[in-house]
Amino acid sequence: MKKTLFTLVAAAMAVLSSSAANDGNVTFSGQLKGLKDTLIVFSPAGQGVHRDTVLTKDGKFNFTVNVSKPVNIYAYTPGTIRHEEQIGFKAIAVPGEKAEINGDLAAAFYYSGSKFYQEYNDADRANEAANKALTDFSNSLEARLTKGESRETIMKEYNEKAPALQEQATKDMIDFIAKHPDSEGAAAFIPELGDLDAMKKAAAALSDNIKNGRMHDYYQNAIDEAQQQADADAAAAKKQAAGVVAPDFTLNDLNGKPLALSSLKGKYVVLDFWGTWCVWCVRGIPKMKEYYNKYKGKFEILSIDCNDSQEKWKAGVKKYELPWLHVYQPAKGDVQTTDLYAIQGFPTKILIGPDGKIIKTYVGEDPSFYTFLDKTFGK
Repeated sequence: MKKTLFTLVAAAMAVLSSSAANDGNVTFSGQLKGLKDTLIVFSPAGQGVHRDTVLTKDGKFNFTVNVSKPVNIYAYTPGTIRHEEQIGFKAIAVPGEKAEINGDLAAAFYYSGSKFYQEYNDADRANEAANKALTDFSNSLEARLTKGESRETIMKEYNEKAPALQEQATKDMIDFIAKHPDSEGAAAFIPELGDLDAMKKAAAALSDNIKNGRMHDYYQNAIDEAQQQADADAAAAKKQAAGVVAPDFTLNDLNGKPLALSSLKGKYVVLDFWGTWCVWCVRGIPKMKEYYNKYKGKFEILSIDCNDSQEKWKAGVKKYELPWLHVYQPAKGDVQTTDLYAIQGFPTKILIGPDGKIIKTYVGEDPSFYTFLDKTFGK
């Protein structure tokens, strides 16, 4: 970090009470192979985000953030922010602690410093070991994909084998946390588990001292968010379940004329929730066009553009030469199809039968969607 930046940080801290400033300061220093000459550090600040520019030399860095509670911070190169590279790291900042980070960004790096970061390093190593089999498997699939093996074959194998590997990794990490109930560093890894039940189980294994301590909100927020998502997923599953009558709606088409879903009753219809901003939506267009032409006349596609301006929507349809039906979902309007169908992600494809009832729903660019089309229309 520039000396002038240190001066600015010190001046800013001086206006705070000395106790509050000291309690909230977290210093990060170390040396990481792979760093370039500049890091942009993002840390929470009230309702916003504070951004610092840190100069590095030979991979060495030193910077301080001020936070009121344990939170994640992010340190990336300017090129990473511009999506030109992927260099940087995420770290947890705990008020009053000091972290040293050393190693190789492309391989492994390690934490040391105050007691919290020593405990955190132990948990990080345990997490790395727990996930090794899954990581190695994913890397092998990525290598095969790079060599030209089809994405469909790779995804099929991943979906068959990855769940068991993930389940074992999660179990191993829960066991580690249960064996270290008094470790704040172990508690900090509860959000990394991701799965709601796993996080609840790990949290229950903590000692009362940790449950009632400063890490509580850090992991509990992740549990609360996962619970909210689970509730939303349950609502979506209910609305998108096979056999449910697809809610009717009317939106304007490319010519500004109303188009009702009910006008397509008697046909198979794929509702395609997408947007030009959605990377996976755009990546899936060639396959969508291939299958639209493959089974032309056997089903219709009705694409519902979400979260775009009308100009971007129309430009996208023209740019990608999409030959099927299109309607536009205004951000503010009486009709909100994303609510009607409880859409949780993009793209989402919902196949509706001639009777107007939902047959199946696919979230994400899922190869099994096209397999299902083959089974349905390839007879």
